[in-house]
Amino acid sequence: MDSMCQGGDRWDGVLGDRWSNWGLQGGDPDASFGTSPGYGCVADRAEEQRRHQEGLPYIDDSPSSSPHLSSKGRGSRDALASGALESTKAGELDLEKGLEMRKWVLSGILASEETYLSHLEALLLPMKPLKAAATTSQPVLTSQQIETIFFKVPELYEIHKEFYDGLFPRVQQWSHQQRVGDLFQKLASQLGVYRAFVDNYGVAMETAEKCCQANAQFAEISENLRARSNKDAKDQTTKNSLETLLYKPVDRVTRSTLVLHDLLKHTPCSHPDHPLLQDALRISQNFLSSINEEITPRRQSMTVKKGEHRQLLKDSFMVELVEGARKLRHVFLFTDLLLCTKLKKQSGGKTQQYDCKWYIPLTDLSFQTVDESEAAPNIPLVLDEELEAMKIKISQIKSDIQREKRANKGSKAIERLKKKLSEQESLLLLMSPSMAFRVHSRNGKSYTFLISSDYERAEWRENIREQQKKCFKSFSLTSVELQMLTNSCVKLQTVHCIPLTINKEDDESPGLCGFLNVIVHSATGFKQSSNLYCTLEVDSFGYFVNKAKTRVYRDTAEPNWNEEFEIELEGSQTLRILCYEKCYNKTKIAKEDGETTDRIMGKGQVQLDPQALQDRDWQRTVIAMNGIEVKLSVKFTSREFSLKRMPSRKQTGVFGVKIAVVTKRERSKVPYIVRQCVEEIERRGMEEVGIYRVSGVATDIQALKAAFDVNNKDVSVMMSEMDVNAIAGTLKLYFRELPEPLFTDEFYPNFAEGIALSDPVAKESCMLNLLLSLPEANLLTFLFLLDHLKRVAEKETVNKMSLHNLATVFGPTLLRPSEKESKLPANPSQPISMTDSWSLEVMSQVQVLLYFLQLEAIPAPDSKRQSILFSTEV
Repeated sequence: MDSMCQGGDRWDGVLGDRWSNWGLQGGDPDASFGTSPGYGCVADRAEEQRRHQEGLPYIDDSPSSSPHLSSKGRGSRDALASGALESTKAGELDLEKGLEMRKWVLSGILASEETYLSHLEALLLPMKPLKAAATTSQPVLTSQQIETIFFKVPELYEIHKEFYDGLFPRVQQWSHQQRVGDLFQKLASQLGVYRAFVDNYGVAMETAEKCCQANAQFAEISENLRARSNKDAKDQTTKNSLETLLYKPVDRVTRSTLVLHDLLKHTPCSHPDHPLLQDALRISQNFLSSINEEITPRRQSMTVKKGEHRQLLKDSFMVELVEGARKLRHVFLFTDLLLCTKLKKQSGGKTQQYDCKWYIPLTDLSFQTVDESEAAPNIPLVLDEELEAMKIKISQIKSDIQREKRANKGSKAIERLKKKLSEQESLLLLMSPSMAFRVHSRNGKSYTFLISSDYERAEWRENIREQQKKCFKSFSLTSVELQMLTNSCVKLQTVHCIPLTINKEDDESPGLCGFLNVIVHSATGFKQSSNLYCTLEVDSFGYFVNKAKTRVYRDTAEPNWNEEFEIELEGSQTLRILCYEKCYNKTKIAKEDGETTDRIMGKGQVQLDPQALQDRDWQRTVIAMNGIEVKLSVKFTSREFSLKRMPSRKQTGVFGVKIAVVTKRERSKVPYIVRQCVEEIERRGMEEVGIYRVSGVATDIQALKAAFDVNNKDVSVMMSEMDVNAIAGTLKLYFRELPEPLFTDEFYPNFAEGIALSDPVAKESCMLNLLLSLPEANLLTFLFLLDHLKRVAEKETVNKMSLHNLATVFGPTLLRPSEKESKLPANPSQPISMTDSWSLEVMSQVQVLLYFLQLEAIPAPDSKRQSILFSTEV
């Protein structure tokens, strides 16, 4: 398939032709299948991943870069020559790949320009009749009003029409030597027209609003302006309001620098366009900075004070919910009271101070139960997408800090980055907790904290309840006593800073990244028989997350679970385990803070020591908790090893076999294992909380894997008897063990580049082109899975799995490249330190899948589903 774009069809044509050619029954996967929106181009299929984008024109043929310089052949001149030749070829390939992405960006810019021109045309359309009517005895608007509302719109149209007419033929007659920099330079030089438009924008909107109120005819016109959907579909228009269309130029100019950034990024330094684009970018940036008011968000610092005459038992930073807003607090548990404080801003070298927000004597403190808290505040949940965006920023800033350190830049630049990192990590810790911990005072006041894990909530309750046994009298503090108490907190505090990366010492462990296999064997020490289960938590980005749950072992005092779980670690340092009694009798204990009626019987934790876990062997450990002992085995596998795709070495079975081989053997379009797992999950797992996120039992997953590999006829019966999380785990394992990712090694770099494009039209054009370039089996399997995941997300209110949660689970599984394409560090002596570049790569994979999950332009394969499921054609 040499070309991706050979005409002027729109996306509905592209997708329609693709489906009709294949009929979801067969067809020619090499058939031509249309173009991207609104432009014609000749586009070769994208090459493999670029390496070192900024250095595309330069070839590093130094001996150290040669793949042939192994320990066995360092002295060989032939090896050196061969290595230099391969390095030269690799450099040429890198240059080719960079220029390929330049074509994608320009194609998207063309499509975006066409849409923008249609919006300007829609604004110009009513101008002529309005001007004609202005000279009659019954004008709709006066000439002055028309001039004010449509000020500079005709000039903007002419500028962009000239730009589009110049760019279109150059993209149509594309070659890697094609020049377009002069067009962008000229466009940038005409930004003064935008200055006039922006300066008049407020007056134009105010005039339009007044005219709509005074004239019903103009109000009707302003709400029904029609813009063409695309260049070729003359009869297809979309309705827009005057307000919406007048904002388009404002939005356009604010995004001009982003578009130029994208184009310049993919233009080699040696290309004649590079200096012209740099000049255009400089002009655009200067213009944008002159019209934008710089807004520096100011983050509020916290302050607090001290306590005296009593012993401090425990202190911690916590998030308090105050009138629906999240506030960072430092909470102190003394021998006779609970004190909530706020850290004060420090200025002029002053020492740290606290402000008291409230206190409760322990004799007056109780924990609110659900029945008592009818007026308990609702917890404002933060979208997963927002939390993920914060994590991406954190990883990017960490990467920038490391780059500055390597470049030996001045300390000022590093300090600025560290300040940004501190702000982002503080924000993440503020926004991530969602589990309520409520305390109630005898005077009628209640306070709500948000905590990230049940372990921490239980720990606070236990400590308070234990100390309450020793308190007998209520009391109140005078203002002077309260001042002394808060002042003493500075000296007494045990937690001196928020748990941020920025506050860690340079030699402190960054935590583990990879996979931790945990076998929960058994537990002893229970005083009576009950229904028992365990959960596992690990820390990530400074807070703890629940990762796995065993089955309930009924009516026993010595449960033997013997269940294995695979838990992904992201800079983790601690594994926590909680043991619960499952309470089927809902009246047995009161619910507290909206938690389940299940009671915590014990809890414990183990530090994840990088040195002890580095040998990748199973290690047995016993965790003691309140007289109970839980036996575990743990084994850690770093990301280099755990996420390595292995080359396909077998033709039988389905795991680790190329997807095209499996579908051809099965005479189907989507592998049988994918169809079976999806069918079973849709039958009984759609409302399972945490489906695809909660780990299944590893032994069950391995049993299903073996059954599918030998084509066991009883596999459907096995699945019907297994926990649905094991089936979900089997499906994830299948995609993870593919020798090549579903999105292919060839196209993975281009998907990563495409998702980073700033212009939404360019991004959609690029991403859909790339998607349709996948091999037939890969594309159909992905669309089948995409359809299923959207169905899962429709039940989000029950299963808690949003599109973003699903993208987080499946993104790396579907996109992670083979070892040769991976950006993982090759140094085996550092297998378990967290690399921020890896973190950014994983987040990019999540963003690619999330983009397709949210994109409505992809036709859902629902109507073709039966064809996919039951097709028998090879």
